[in-house]
Amino acid sequence: MPKPDAADGPPPFEDAFTGDDVEQRIYGTILQTREPTTASSIADAAECDPKTARKYLDWFEQLGVVTRHDGHPTTYERNDAYFEWRRINQLATKQSAAELQDRVRDLTTRIREYEDAYDAASPAAVDAVAAAEGSDERTIDDVYSDLADWATAREERDRYERARQQRTGGEREQASG
Repeated sequence: MPKPDAADGPPPFEDAFTGDDVEQRIYGTILQTREPTTASSIADAAECDPKTARKYLDWFEQLGVVTRHDGHPTTYERNDAYFEWRRINQLATKQSAAELQDRVRDLTTRIREYEDAYDAASPAAVDAVAAAEGSDERTIDDVYSDLADWATAREERDRYERARQQRTGGEREQASG
C-alpha cells in the first residue's frame, strides 16, 4: 500500500493555520484558547502584529465570537455561548422539525435507559466506584464511559430540543405571516 503524501493530509497541529490569512489564523487561535488571553499572546500564536490582532479581536467581539475583559492588560476569551447558538442554528436550518424530533426521542430513550440502569436521575448522582463494585458485568471504565455518554446525550438532547423549538417557532411565524 503506498504511503500517503504528507502534503495531502492535514497540517501538523503546531502549524494548523499555516497558509491561512491572518483573520483565519486569529480565529483558529481563538478556537483553541480556553482562558482569557492578551491580544499580544493571540498575535504571537497567529503570527501577526498585535495591532492587527486587536483589530480582528474587536471585530470578533462585535460579532459575539469573543468576550473582551477590560483590565491591565485587556484580555479576550472565546464566547462559548456564541458557538452553542451557532450549532443550534445550524441544526435548525439543516434538519426538518421531524428529524429534530426523532433525534430528541432517540436521545430521550437512551437517557432513560441510563436512568434505569443506574437508578439515578443524572450522571452526577451516580457514585462510579460504588456502581462498578456493585456490578458483576460493569468495570469502573465501563461505568465512567456510560456516565460520559449519558452526560453527552443529555447535552445533545437539550441542543436538539432547542433547535426543534427554533425550527417549529419559525415555521409557525411563516404560517401566520
